[in-house]
Amino acid sequence: MAPQIYFELKNAVVGIAGLGGLGSNVGVALTRLKVGKLILADFDVVEESNLTRQNYFSDQVGRHKVDASIENFRRINPDANLEGRKVRLTPEKVVEVFKECHVIAECFDRADQKQMIVETVLTKMRDVIIVSVSGLAGYGRSNEIVTRRVSDRLVLVGDTVSGTGPGVPLTAPRVGIAAYHQANAVTEILLNELHTKLARNKT
Repeated sequence: MAPQIYFELKNAVVGIAGLGGLGSNVGVALTRLKVGKLILADFDVVEESNLTRQNYFSDQVGRHKVDASIENFRRINPDANLEGRKVRLTPEKVVEVFKECHVIAECFDRADQKQMIVETVLTKMRDVIIVSVSGLAGYGRSNEIVTRRVSDRLVLVGDTVSGTGPGVPLTAPRVGIAAYHQANAVTEILLNELHTKLARNKT
């Protein structure tokens, strides 16, 4: 990586809200990029059924997802700066837990939770950008998962229509595609901020 790019990522703080199929894989990608600090928030424990699409291992079943994720990310980068918060996120907790963040990756399963955190960030955290996901269930149709810039502070990943249901499960391939779209969007946001700063410095 070019020195200035590495510097920008090194000084970034990214929040990951939820450590399921999306969050556990977003965290892997951002850890490999050596993003400066990751704030990881989840209240749940690893279950055997999670192993079909989440970045955990069979010997981690029963452990808290925050602890298991930190362990896994540190195997990738022992020097990673990781802060874990074992908490069920509410609007108040979102503001408290992610107050340092430049970008937040919304990695929840439920539509009401997704709506809650997007509305909270957009209305109460005016300097923060959120990358959310809508529509990733099923299998195949890889190219239907896309990244859209909805507004200056909201990026949306997914096909916007594929919810879970009978015969439409969450599967590792499409969840993984969406997670890496998210991580890529976070990276782009962070690096675009760098380019904007450099342009301002030249004027």
